[in-house]
Amino acid sequence: MKTESTWLYLIRHGDVVGASTRRFIGHLDVPLSPAGEARLHALARELASKPLTAIYSSDLTRARRSAEILAAPHGLRPIVTPALREMSMGRWEGLTAEEIQGREPEAFNDWMSRVGEFPFPEGESVLELERRAMPAILDLIERHRGQAIAVVAHGGTNRVILCRTLGVPLEKILTFDQDYGALSLLEWSGDQWVLHLLNHCGTHGTP
Repeated sequence: MKTESTWLYLIRHGDVVGASTRRFIGHLDVPLSPAGEARLHALARELASKPLTAIYSSDLTRARRSAEILAAPHGLRPIVTPALREMSMGRWEGLTAEEIQGREPEAFNDWMSRVGEFPFPEGESVLELERRAMPAILDLIERHRGQAIAVVAHGGTNRVILCRTLGVPLEKILTFDQDYGALSLLEWSGDQWVLHLLNHCGTHGTP
């Protein structure tokens, strides 16, 4: 690992209770499932030797618990950062895509056609998520220059971070897969971002 660079270990929380139904969760505060706990313990073992100096997480339970598991081998306590919370999905929270399509077909099709712009009914848009999450990330990078930190957040939040650090338009947000417990690794060299790992879900050597 190049010591002059700043390293961002970007992690999605583990599997949640009821994950198999693939509901729009958003701000709903659902806990990790046993599978999610196990997945994060495996990732914690993988990252135990990495020189992490701080671990930050969203304030939602699924992210906070994931961060606690990852922080334990390093003797760290996660720092809760509400700006990293998942996008609010408004009145669609708790529903499946099929349920939403049945109830509000026009709005659902509008969302599908312009994901990067569409505001969830009574919730947020991707741009609004970016406006709160990215300043927080850039502040952490500045605060931890030359160090390695972990951020535990959500599928939507992580995709926004990946889009903005890599110069990808927000309308392409769904081109980045973000599985439960997945790790992406970004390096900030002081003048550019480099992606070293994307959506990693198993044992793999990291810098």
